[in-house]
Amino acid sequence: MIRYIDLFAGVGGIRLGVSQALSKNGIESECVLSSEINEKACETYQLNFGEHPSGDVKQIDDVEPFDLLLGGFPCQPFSYAGKRMGFGDTRGTLFFEIERLLGKYRPKAFLLENVRGLYTHDGGRTFNTIMDKLHGLGYGTYDLLQNSSNFGVPQNRVRLYIVGILGAAPEMGLATDLGAADSHKYKQSILQPSLFDEKPRCRVGDVLEPEVDEKYYCSDKFQQMLCDAVGDDLSVLHGYRLIDYRGGQSLHSWELGMKGKCSDAEIRFMNALILNRRKPIFGKEQDGKKLTLEQIKTFYSESDIEDVIASLLEKRYLQVNEDGKYNPVCGNMSFEVFKFLDPDSISVTLTSSDANRLGVIQHNRARHITPRECARLQGFPDSFKLHPTDAWSYKQFGNSVSVPVVEAVFDEFLRNNRVRLDW
Repeated sequence: MIRYIDLFAGVGGIRLGVSQALSKNGIESECVLSSEINEKACETYQLNFGEHPSGDVKQIDDVEPFDLLLGGFPCQPFSYAGKRMGFGDTRGTLFFEIERLLGKYRPKAFLLENVRGLYTHDGGRTFNTIMDKLHGLGYGTYDLLQNSSNFGVPQNRVRLYIVGILGAAPEMGLATDLGAADSHKYKQSILQPSLFDEKPRCRVGDVLEPEVDEKYYCSDKFQQMLCDAVGDDLSVLHGYRLIDYRGGQSLHSWELGMKGKCSDAEIRFMNALILNRRKPIFGKEQDGKKLTLEQIKTFYSESDIEDVIASLLEKRYLQVNEDGKYNPVCGNMSFEVFKFLDPDSISVTLTSSDANRLGVIQHNRARHITPRECARLQGFPDSFKLHPTDAWSYKQFGNSVSVPVVEAVFDEFLRNNRVRLDW
């Protein structure tokens, strides 16, 4: 019997993946402690595992012996610069709680999960400090990045996984694999039989519910705006972002007429401005530049330019500063959906802040993805119980792990290290 603790547990995605891997390898297991500070996540955890996690990990000090520590710990900035190392130690950060419990209880192994940015945070010093602490406790480690889309999960989600064994260096057959960079490259990859056969492939369309409650559909007003912008066949919006400061496969507020309907000339002007204001010839600012009328005339030379500008200023799609430089009025324009997923490809990375604003075109109507579809985009089985409040479900799955990836990583860990683990 392998006993483990589940820290920063969320709704239990790491626990679910690890327990499935243990079972697959014929190893019985028991969770002897779980910890999660968010009460709404605890409610979902209890629905599925029959236990309410302990609260703040900082208050945990008495745990029965355990063999394995699990932790999807938050990557807080290390707030105090160390005087000796040019960096901070781990005190005051949540990783310190993992370090503290590993040092006190000396479990045989651990699995940690984090964002890929942990590698590069503070020029790599954060990651190096964490590794130094783990090695200083006597653990050998192995770290790798994996993309959920390589494991039958239709989501472009790259995460860092770190496994460790007390007194031994882990061996792993898996190596870092960032997968396809975006949904377009993913669609190209699944057309190549060699790649298709290598790992299970899944598309957004595979996880969509055939019929959903009417509450998930966008408003009639927004639906009409979309039709006015692109025509009656809304399937052309597969893969489109609704965003004002990007060109390419994007739909903008002026094309939708969100602050007033725009003429074809006004739309051409705004699209040209969005496309050209990033060009190095106008400066090296990353997020676009304010341009003078003379600069704008280098890419928009129509005779109606002054009338177009005046109309756009009045409608507040465009603004001008005291220096006579023009800039689009960008930002969150209250789009009901910020991205329409392509059913023949993968989703963008889910986040806790806007998973509820991902959409699909289904039955030629625009709708939000449902909480169950969010769960499926993270590889949770349909038997997993959702929080009864949709808003909390969206946040929880946006902040969760992809269960099949955790299972695959830990299964690989077990199969390559049973002798070292003595399990």
